[in-house]
Amino acid sequence: MPASALMNVMINATRKASRRLIRDFNEVEQLQVSVKGPSDFVTQADLACEKTLFEELSKAREGYGFLMEEQGTIQGSDKTHRWIIDPLDGTTNFLHGIPLFAISIALERDGELVAALVYNPAMDEFYTAERGKGAFLNDRRLRVAGRKTLSQSVVVTGIPHRGRGNHDQQLQEQRAVMQEVSGVRRTGSAALDLAWVASGRFDAYWERGIQAWDMAAGILLVREAGGMVTDMDGKDDMLKKGDILAASVPIHKSMYKTLTK
Repeated sequence: MPASALMNVMINATRKASRRLIRDFNEVEQLQVSVKGPSDFVTQADLACEKTLFEELSKAREGYGFLMEEQGTIQGSDKTHRWIIDPLDGTTNFLHGIPLFAISIALERDGELVAALVYNPAMDEFYTAERGKGAFLNDRRLRVAGRKTLSQSVVVTGIPHRGRGNHDQQLQEQRAVMQEVSGVRRTGSAALDLAWVASGRFDAYWERGIQAWDMAAGILLVREAGGMVTDMDGKDDMLKKGDILAASVPIHKSMYKTLTK
């Protein structure tokens, strides 16, 4: 399916921004000798990518607002549209030379997600979706996995690290899920976790304590691939609450029951 004018804008901005990330990622190994150096390096890569995305998207769609990981909220003259951007989701992976990180862009119109892009530069995989038009990996149409039971499923989650999140709650949830599923994974990138649910690589994803820019694009990807996305209360308030459960419809029901029993 040919990309729309809007999606071409998003893809072109992402390609330009990703050049810096790819170059910097290839230099990460030389920076592992320093504690301060790599952190500063990644911060600069993050900021540079976000700056490019902001400039390119602002030129193409003048007046749209922004919600970005580094710069926060920027109000636009057009109050009906807002870009939600994570320039580098999977920063720790990037820092350690692990090729699982992504640029994530979503567009809201009147509070509804209408377009999404998640790009993994290391694998050159573009995940894209527009509301009502389906989800795609490059040029291939995506559908969530067709497995019907948790016993057949591989699921993915985020694990809170030192100083973040409710560790006891996460361990309780993992214990409950581990007894039901074929496998549990942790990639370190919420955007890719959701993209991989949309593509059928994972059957479900759940996580608490994440930001709107971590999941906005992935939410639309999963929905356009035929999946179901809610917060952990079964409602549609993920971006405000910061928790999420995404899966195919039958697996979502089973996961929700397992996580809330």
